[in-house]
Amino acid sequence: MLRTISRPGPAFGLVLLLGAAVIGCASPGDGASGLTPFKRGSARGERTTEELKASVGWLDIEAQEAGRSTISTEALLAFADKARASVKPDVPFQKKHVLVVTGGGSYGAYPAGVLVGWTATGTRPEFDVVTGISTGALIGAFAFLGPSEDGELQRCYTTLQSSHIYERNRIVRAIMSESLADSSPLGQLIHEVATDARIARFAAEHAKGRRFYVGTTDLDARRAVVWDMGAIAARGTCESRELFRKVLLASASIPGFFPPVRIPMTVDGKPYVERDIDGGTTSSMFFAPPWVPPGARAKLPAGWLYGSEVYVLVAGKMYPDPTPVKARTFAIASNAISTIVYDQTRSDLHKMFLLTAMTGMNYNVSVIPKEVNSPLASTDFDPKEMSRLFKTGAEWSLGGPKWRVTPPGHEPGEGAKYRAGTALTDTGRGLGAQTLGPPLSPIPVLPGMGPEK
Repeated sequence: MLRTISRPGPAFGLVLLLGAAVIGCASPGDGASGLTPFKRGSARGERTTEELKASVGWLDIEAQEAGRSTISTEALLAFADKARASVKPDVPFQKKHVLVVTGGGSYGAYPAGVLVGWTATGTRPEFDVVTGISTGALIGAFAFLGPSEDGELQRCYTTLQSSHIYERNRIVRAIMSESLADSSPLGQLIHEVATDARIARFAAEHAKGRRFYVGTTDLDARRAVVWDMGAIAARGTCESRELFRKVLLASASIPGFFPPVRIPMTVDGKPYVERDIDGGTTSSMFFAPPWVPPGARAKLPAGWLYGSEVYVLVAGKMYPDPTPVKARTFAIASNAISTIVYDQTRSDLHKMFLLTAMTGMNYNVSVIPKEVNSPLASTDFDPKEMSRLFKTGAEWSLGGPKWRVTPPGHEPGEGAKYRAGTALTDTGRGLGAQTLGPPLSPIPVLPGMGPEK
């Protein structure tokens, strides 16, 4: 007989809700959920901020041997290259360019800067497909329309403040209603930016075969929803333009922090209302293939995308900045949720790497460099800090972008810690980072089972 699994009670749900609200849309670059650091108590010995930064090199050296590689970085890349070569068609197809932009709230300033700097180099391509989630949907909209929108993109990610995005509700109202904040300011901003004229341009580009997709999450069905924004724009009605704007708002509607967006629809003529929230709830990013005329789809070989480029712009870091967490329920819960979201993004990047290898496409990723300080929470829109992140992204492009071609876990400092006890050795931050980096594998070798050094 199956054991009945009880569902979490309302109090537990409230804790998670408020915890999620504290971290906002918890991008891969929130720092540690934007919480204010506190000084450690000498009696308890919690680590300070500087000690946390150095702790990547605090290792149980003997136990760390369990983390030796099953697949080295070099072998992984060689395997991916071999997989790509295996699908190379005899007659090459036209090279395609696919842009994928993740969620990350105010950390969207970094990919926005990457795009503007990329334009300045004269090497930015016209994207055949753009996909975006949350803040990535807003950035993706500008990216899809091309460099002519760079000025507006820069304005939105260097001058806007939190008050332009939301208004916090009073605590009692927040607890008793759908959200801690009112997203009406963001809705108004989207209405001002997504003008009828701009939406008509999406329709025109859609007619050429280019595609722009936005991801949301059906709150009640608990499923991802992908919207073809060009097809919506092409209808050319007041209702379709309103839907276009609603989808952009829904994709950025952080669950618990912003209210769900209600989208009317019909099923076999019967009316329903779907409640959509942040697309990052179900996935941090997604790929969609370039458009192919219906009559040609059945004739496509497996390697028709061989040599095409996939560019992933991550609105955040690959790994969070260590920061002491307050010994408070909400602080601990929010930090834990933030950590889960970081891991989801890394997992999605692994999937994207596998997809590109199997289809012959090239995998290119840009994230906020680990040495860049990122003190903001993703729901804090501070023009000074966002301008700094925007500049970081632009300089990365202008310096000759060095796209990351490895999945998470295959660069220095990205491995797991293995321990057989609590007596650790400070190997030094640099050495420790190398020890945790490649050739570690996502699939570790069990102690005593791996090859000897």
